[in-house]
Amino acid sequence: MPHDDHAKGAWPLFQSLASYSLPGDLLAGLTLAAIAIPEQMATARLGGFAPQIGFLAFMAGSLGFALLGGNRFLSCGADSTITPIFAGGLAALALSGSPEYQGLAIALALMVGAMMLAGGAFRLGGIANLLSVPVMVGFLAGISVHIIVSQLPGVLGLEQPSGPTLDRIGVLASELGRTNPFTLCIGFAVLAVVFVSEKVSAKIPGALIGLVAATLAVIGLGLESKGVNVVGSVPGTLPRPTLPDLAPEQWVRLVPLAFVITVVVMVQTAATTRSFPSDPDQPADVDRDFLGAGAGSVLAGLFGAFPVNASPPRTGIVAETGGQSQLSGLAAAGIVLALLAFATGLLRHVPDAALGGILLFVALKIIRVKQIGTIYRQSFSEFLLIIATAALIIVLPIEQGAFLGIVLSLLHGIWSTTRGKLVEFERVPGTTIWWPAHPHVAGERIAGVAVIGLQAPLSFLNAPDFRSDVTRVLGASAPQLLVLEASGMVEIDFTGAQILLEIFKACSEQGVTVALARLESVRAQDAFERFKLFDALPREHVFRSVDEAVRKLAKAN
Repeated sequence: MPHDDHAKGAWPLFQSLASYSLPGDLLAGLTLAAIAIPEQMATARLGGFAPQIGFLAFMAGSLGFALLGGNRFLSCGADSTITPIFAGGLAALALSGSPEYQGLAIALALMVGAMMLAGGAFRLGGIANLLSVPVMVGFLAGISVHIIVSQLPGVLGLEQPSGPTLDRIGVLASELGRTNPFTLCIGFAVLAVVFVSEKVSAKIPGALIGLVAATLAVIGLGLESKGVNVVGSVPGTLPRPTLPDLAPEQWVRLVPLAFVITVVVMVQTAATTRSFPSDPDQPADVDRDFLGAGAGSVLAGLFGAFPVNASPPRTGIVAETGGQSQLSGLAAAGIVLALLAFATGLLRHVPDAALGGILLFVALKIIRVKQIGTIYRQSFSEFLLIIATAALIIVLPIEQGAFLGIVLSLLHGIWSTTRGKLVEFERVPGTTIWWPAHPHVAGERIAGVAVIGLQAPLSFLNAPDFRSDVTRVLGASAPQLLVLEASGMVEIDFTGAQILLEIFKACSEQGVTVALARLESVRAQDAFERFKLFDALPREHVFRSVDEAVRKLAKAN
């Protein structure tokens, strides 16, 4: 979708169906359904819900995104990234699987949907940048550990231990001798089938093949009598409007969790829509896709399910199998609806260990080993950020760890900004170019002239240090002309403006002429006007290049 549709305020419904291709979309929808059916069942079980709730979440996500979203390929539904987070948060408020737990999940879906809709309507796509890449990589690594720890008991045929993650790992290690060999074979066989299928082609529905094979093995070999747990009766629950019966204080208690889930959904939705753009020649319309994902979560709440999220792997499947519009997602939702209405009996003998095997594959896949290795080699400090984020997710209750991961990402951004230091410029010999001084590059200085800059926004975080550095330069070289090269100063806040006023005043008192060069940022120009900086700096001292400032005010060639 062209980006200036925002400017026109035009948000027509079902816009993502405009370029549909009936044969291509139906084939992509069939493949998507084959991938989604086992995945949505497994994700629902991961969150403590019956398998059919995952189907409701997928149908809601598909319909909601088709209704308001813009990306033609994006698949929205139950997602293993956010499910452990809200499952952990809800488990602290109600017993997993209880009616109250279900009611809280519905309320959470409505709240996340409302926040996503607000994010899209008010064009808050920048929120998707709250998680830096190292923090997101650490976040996913921590989530993967939670998924593995939650699924191993089912794969090993052991009781699900309770307590913190590290305690549960210890309990599982001590009980390995009681592993049920049949569940172990089923779980790891399904994991192997999915892994091999993925290696051959992402289009092969390895999870469905593994699930069907495991189910046939359970029936043919009578494995239920040998301790293999199965899904059991799956009611044909069809979507119907439902609202949670919760006290006002329960809604309030959900707000922090809803915020954390919303940030993660925004990050993943933005990443997905940028990775699979509808039109490579147009910028991805992240805000529009927030609307689609928000509508999906609102519908999921009304359908009696939980929050939904964009899925990069499923989106990739739609794009690779010839999907041309959201008709593919609607076709897949239609197949899932038919399964719910007429064929839930087929799911009765699906072994829990098979769903566990699918989730083990998901957990291993979301650990970005190559990216971790690259960050380790190129930026050790940011590698430590990965470790810290993963540790927070693993050691603390998962929703607290996720929140602190967001805080850690913000602190990382603040730390990066505060590292912005004053830079001194020198002239490149034989040219009119002024360039940051470097010990290994020969540069020229002009007597009585100091050229300085800050390659960062000037804000309360770094303005006091900038003032100290300017004072040092003035004391060391006693220039008659101080040129502020402002190309890197893209933003100036109130504190930064007051510091600049103090610098201009101090220079005036010392008889130092001040010039401003390359104030290119529109926001910085606006700040000079708003904060009345031109009252202290004559406008005729503003130049488009350092060379021009030096020639005019220092009388230098």
